[in-house]
Formats: sequence, C-alpha cells, structure tokens
Amino acid sequence: MTQQGNTIICNLRQYRVKKKLSQEELAKIIGIKRQAIYDIESGRYLPNTAIALQLARLFGCRVEDLFILDEPVDAQPVHVINGDNTPSTRLSLAKVRDRLVGIPLKGARATSFGLKAADGLLDNAGEKTQIFLPEHLLNNSIILMGCDPAFEILANHISRIAPDFRVHCLFASSHASLNGLAEGNAHVAGTHLHNTGDAEANVAITNEKLGAMKCHIFGFSFMEEGLIVARNNPLGIRNVADLAQPMVRFVNREQGAALRVLLDDELKKAGIPGTAINGYQNEVTSHRDGASKVACNVVDAALGLRAVADSYDLGFVPIISVRCDLVIPDDMMNHPTIKILTNALQSQVLRKEIDAIPGYDGSSMGKIIN
Repeated sequence: MTQQGNTIICNLRQYRVKKKLSQEELAKIIGIKRQAIYDIESGRYLPNTAIALQLARLFGCRVEDLFILDEPVDAQPVHVINGDNTPSTRLSLAKVRDRLVGIPLKGARATSFGLKAADGLLDNAGEKTQIFLPEHLLNNSIILMGCDPAFEILANHISRIAPDFRVHCLFASSHASLNGLAEGNAHVAGTHLHNTGDAEANVAITNEKLGAMKCHIFGFSFMEEGLIVARNNPLGIRNVADLAQPMVRFVNREQGAALRVLLDDELKKAGIPGTAINGYQNEVTSHRDGASKVACNVVDAALGLRAVADSYDLGFVPIISVRCDLVIPDDMMNHPTIKILTNALQSQVLRKEIDAIPGYDGSSMGKIIN
C-alpha cells in the first residue's frame, strides 16, 4: 500500500484475527463491504479518516498502530557511545533523560550477551512441556532455519511492526535448513548456495530436498563470503590458493555447509587438493566459531561472512557475493506471521538497514525467485 511514494504497512488483519472477527463480521460492524476489508488488508486500498478512526476505536488502539508509514522519522541529534560516528553505523537507541543515546552495533555489541527467556520447560520425562506464553503468541510464532545472521534483523523488524508476532531464528546450514523444512520442523528455510552454472543453485537444492512439496522462494539479500583472517591480514592471504602455504593454519566448515562447497569448488579450480591445506580436516559449525578461533590466534583463516569478520574487528578476503533466499512451503503462505514476513520483505526501512551491514546488499529482497 503506497501513498505519495511512501509504503504503508497494514496491521488490520492481526488485530481482526486477535479479536476473532471474520472479514464479513468486521465489515458489518464498520458499515462497509467485505471486499473493502479485504482490499485494506491486502494493501490495495487505504481507508479514509472516518473508517480508520472507527477501526482504531473498535480495536482499542491508535490509527498509527493499524497503519504504519514505512519511512524513518526525521534525523535527530544523537550521542554515540565510544564516539564511533562512522557514517551508516547501525545503532541501538534509547533516551537518557533528554538525550538520545546510540550504541554502535559493531564488535562485541553486534551480538547479544544475555540469556534468552524460555517459552516452555520440559518435564522430567523429556516428553511434554509447560508453556509459559499465551496461546495467541504461540500460534503467531514461526521458526526460520538458516545461517544468515541478518535473519535476526528481519525477526526484530517484524516484532516492531507487529509485537504479537514472532520469528525464532535457528542457526543451520542451507542443507540442514531445507531438511528441517522437509521434516516439518520449520516454517521457513534460508539457503545461500552459489551458482556453478546456468541453473539457480538455491532453486535446484530446494527441488532436490523438498521433492513434491510446492514452495515459494523469495530473495532476501546478497552477502559477501570469503576468508576471515587476522586484522590487517598479516600473512597476506589473497585467495584460497594461499591457504596451502605451510605457515597458514586453517579451520574448515562442516560437510554440507554452503561455504564448504564454495571452498571445495574454488580449490578444484585452482588444482589444489584439500590435503595440501593445514587444517582442512578441522571443522567448525558456524561463522562465529571460525571467527572466534581467528580472533584467539588459534588459526590464521576461517570461512565466513564479511559482516562477521567486521563484528570481530578482523580482516576479510572476499571470494564471492552470493544470494540468500527464503523458502516457504505453499501451505504456510496463509500463516499470519508468514504474511507479515512477506510484507516486511517489501519494506524500505528493512532494506536500508540490510544495506548498511558490511558486505550486504538488499537489492534482491522480496523478489520472487521461484
């Protein structure tokens, strides 16, 4: 839904479902046709002031809660902790008395340090769980499996525009994510395999893993993959061929990880066997694990993303920019949180934040790949 070039995010459906009203019932209360409610919720029609006020009164909320202008507010003066005023730095914000204070989301501050609150607790037999959250929150929660760190940003963006709808991000490789989708353990899977020919690798692996299950594939981001190295790259590593130098200590990703496939393809092109690399058989299972080993000087190089290298204040040797896609089964497309997610992929605000992450490009966000 747009108005004068701005995107309007409509939350009417969430409020209607929460109040257990059908579109027809809501239309009768407001005194309009059911088709009008459908058009409002689908973003085809922006209601006039009178209807918007009626809806807000009915649901006990503000008009601004039902219809959100997807545009950042005017820029305001901010005090940045540690004085890091690098342009386009992402910030966590809070008002301290009358001063707006920003915490740069870089280095250790880019990731959470606290414990996550639980939704439930397993019983002694390990078979049942006590549920701590209301039923509507449970019904509005989805699981997104994948290894793109920016999925957490997507999840937080959704919680901002629709607080009662949640996305749980579970780290998993592309192959493991699609397996989880096939096994019914997730609602959405992220995959970022690189193309080696004319075929779309993400589409091909989705068809292979999910078989007859029909899916939608949406673009999410392009992200820069490569080698995480020590700050200032003291060993002068320029490409994967340099990993074969005797002095270089390397740690690999696990079998099935997209980065492991990328490395093996690059080594094959260079005519270098994995056995020629010191540490090829040593494995970690995440970008963070590899970066941590580099930061602690346990190894000299690990596979990962530029964004992760930046968060650890390490160096980075680029290999490729690869597209990360979101795979959603057709039968999940009517899930209320999935609808919010797919709408969020059209958000200019979300795209702007993704573009601000080192090594990221949000130009593919929301595009239908298949």
